[in-house]
Amino acid sequence: MATENKEQKRRDTLTAFVRSEAKALGFDLCRITRPDAIPEAKERLGEFIDAGRHGTMDWMAETRDRRGDPRTLWSDVRSIVVFGLNYGPDEDPRDILAKPDKAAISVYARNRDYHDVIKGRLKEIATRFAARAGADVKVFVDTAPVMEKPLAAAAGLGWQGKHTNLVSRELGSWLFLGSMFTTADLNIDAAEVDHCGSCRACLDICPTNAFPAPYQIDARRCISYLTIEHKGPIDPGLRPLIGNRIYGCDDCLAVCPWNKFAHEASEMKLQPREDLKEPTIEFLLSLDDAAFRVFFSGSPVKRIGRDRFIRNVLIAAGNSGDRRFVERCRALSQDPSPVVRGMAVWALSRLFEAGEFAAFAAQRPDESDSDVRDEWRLAGAV
Repeated sequence: MATENKEQKRRDTLTAFVRSEAKALGFDLCRITRPDAIPEAKERLGEFIDAGRHGTMDWMAETRDRRGDPRTLWSDVRSIVVFGLNYGPDEDPRDILAKPDKAAISVYARNRDYHDVIKGRLKEIATRFAARAGADVKVFVDTAPVMEKPLAAAAGLGWQGKHTNLVSRELGSWLFLGSMFTTADLNIDAAEVDHCGSCRACLDICPTNAFPAPYQIDARRCISYLTIEHKGPIDPGLRPLIGNRIYGCDDCLAVCPWNKFAHEASEMKLQPREDLKEPTIEFLLSLDDAAFRVFFSGSPVKRIGRDRFIRNVLIAAGNSGDRRFVERCRALSQDPSPVVRGMAVWALSRLFEAGEFAAFAAQRPDESDSDVRDEWRLAGAV
């Protein structure tokens, strides 16, 4: 009995310590779960991948076995601490969708790359925790095969809503997640239950109908996937639905009614760059590779590269109906990148009058890339 009491006291002390450290470093939530707490995750992931809903994210299929069970990633783990950081915006990010000359960048990407910020904070916590506990630790922030959303739900940070993202009763849908695996025994928190009820606001607002059913997502139709992960030309049928969303999509997060209960943000919350709140499409179309790298230095946007980014901006330009973008698009139709040239053709086919586009097409040079030739055919310039 004395030994059990001593062990429990140690768990209490270490659990209190990690929570205190989390709060000191600006995390809004800190909960703990066991590595065997998500037994259903492997099967659900398998169904998602087998249905092809992961699109071209081959890394997800390659790591499916390790993702399904945290113990396959590290067999010695005994406790998993999951941290949540609120990044909710001060305004409704959907307001910019009514400004077709402006570009909508997902809220999470309007400042420094959150992976770097959160990992830095987690390393501080892990270092002090390891010294206090005499235990091994590893930290992860979306860059390893860790299913953080199911783990967060099991730890009680929230539940996975019908849009498949985590929802917190305290913070709504705006959450960055990170985790610390440790060989130490800690007190385990109870899982959160689903509070979505009959609400389906997140499903109904999706511009591209990316949710086949509640709690299911098809990445191949998701604007976040299409504008960030997908490397080639985007399905022509989906382009008009993307509007001016050039990097990610916040619609299903922003519409969640649980957001109204989010408490006031921590002083350590990331603040958006003013120049990324409503950048103009005209300016973004002017970025060559060097200017793109400078403008998005430290931003997660930088990781998709200039060519994919300009592809996205050209879709926004084509959807805008704004003829001010014609000259920029015309110049980009001669860009060295095939994915840029092809999307410039599509944008011009929507911005020009029929006669103007026919005249422009008649003067086009020979095209060696098959995808770009397909764009000309799609535009009716056979």
